[in-house]
Amino acid sequence: MKKLGLRGLIASIAISFAVGGAAAKDIVVGGKNFTEQQIMAEMTSQLLRSKGFTVDKRDGLGTAPLRQAQEAGQIDIYWEYTGTSLITFNKITEKLDPAATYAKIKELDAAKGLVWLTPSRANNTYGIAMRKDDAAAKGIATLSDLAAKIGGGETLSFGCNAEFYARVDGLKPLEQAYGFEFGRENVKRMDTGLVYQALKDSQLDTGLVFATDGRIPAFNFVVLKDDKGYFPNYALTPVIRKEVLDGSPELADILNALSAKLDDAIMARLNASVDVDKRSVEEVATGFLTAESFLK
Repeated sequence: MKKLGLRGLIASIAISFAVGGAAAKDIVVGGKNFTEQQIMAEMTSQLLRSKGFTVDKRDGLGTAPLRQAQEAGQIDIYWEYTGTSLITFNKITEKLDPAATYAKIKELDAAKGLVWLTPSRANNTYGIAMRKDDAAAKGIATLSDLAAKIGGGETLSFGCNAEFYARVDGLKPLEQAYGFEFGRENVKRMDTGLVYQALKDSQLDTGLVFATDGRIPAFNFVVLKDDKGYFPNYALTPVIRKEVLDGSPELADILNALSAKLDDAIMARLNASVDVDKRSVEEVATGFLTAESFLK
C-alpha cells in the first residue's frame, strides 16, 4: 500500500470532509397528526434521502406546536395549508381568492424567515359531511340547508376534532356565518379518524371532514356545499425556513417537483390507501414516488 505524503494526507482528509459534508446535510421534516400529513412527511423524507440529505422526521404534531417549532428553527420543512396560515397564524379575516391568499401569506411569512414554495393543486379545505342517503332523505345539500333544518327545530349531532372546535376559522365562527347552532350537547369532540367511523356507523348525523380524504367516497358520504364560501382555500404547500433554503437552494426544485404532482384526486387516493385499504404510510409513500419516477 502506497504511503501518502503530508500534503496527500491533508488533501485526502479535506476531500473526505467535503464528501461527508455534502452527504450529511441534516434536514428536519415535520408533519401533523393526520393521515395526509403523515404521508407528506414520509414522502418528503424518502425523497430528500434519495437526494443525499440526512433526514430527521418528526410528524404527529398539532398545527400550533408544529408552526412554533418551525419558527423556532426546530423544524426545517413541512407541508402547510394556505388557509391555515392566512387565518390561524396571520389572523387575516378578509375573504381572499386562492391567488391572493397565497400572495398574502408568502409576504407575511417571509418576515418570519419562512418561504412558501409552489402550492400544489390539492385543496384540503374543511367540509361538513353527512351520509349520502341521510342527507337526501332530509333534503340537505348545502350548509344553508343544514342551518335551516336546525333553525327549524331539528336536532342533529356533529363530530369534530378538538382543534376545529377551538379554531378561529372553526365551529363557532362557522355557526355564526350561517346563523345556527348545533348546541353544546350535540357536539362531540374526538380524534379526526374517529369522526369518519362514527359518522359511517350512524353515531353522528354530521361530521367534520377534509376534502381530500379518501374515506368520503369510500364511506358513501356527501360533503355539504359551502354556499356562503366560509372556508378559504387550503392549498397544500411546502414551507421551508429561509436559512435552510439559502444553504441548500436545490431544495426548492426538489419540493416544487413533488408539489406539481399533487391534486385533490391523487391525495384522496393516497389517503384512502392508508385509511381504507390499511396499507402503511411508508408503503404508500414509496409506491407513489416510484410510480412518478422520483425513486429508482
